[in-house]
Amino acid sequence: MRPSAETIVGAARAWLGTPYRHQAATPGAGCDCLGLIRGVWRALYGGEPVAMPNYSADWRQAAQRSGLLEAAEVLMARAEGAPRAGQMVLFRLQRTLPPRHCGIMIAPDRFIHAQEAIGVVEANLSESWRRRVAASFEFPPLT
Repeated sequence: MRPSAETIVGAARAWLGTPYRHQAATPGAGCDCLGLIRGVWRALYGGEPVAMPNYSADWRQAAQRSGLLEAAEVLMARAEGAPRAGQMVLFRLQRTLPPRHCGIMIAPDRFIHAQEAIGVVEANLSESWRRRVAASFEFPPLT
């Protein structure tokens, strides 16, 4: 059975207010968008699914390969339809680049993410964000 949307949303909300820190994944101390997902994963499953390689803070580098979508395809199940509470959502920050940002949906029109210079916040899934959604994913079943 998959974790409930309420459980996932609760785990994500525990990170609210955590400052932005590139490649970090420590609640209250710092995380980036992937660190938030890693922390929620640890809360749900007790550990990380894979060792995390170093990655660049500059999402604008067109030549830089993004493994975010590929990792999500391996570790999670792609969701159909509009993103729903409890799903991880991937965003393209530029139309021509692969997804390089992620968050967790908490309602049909709200998500939690780690934003550079701001930290972990709840945000509206505004039309601007909605246009950037590349895919959404369900967390895997609990074992």
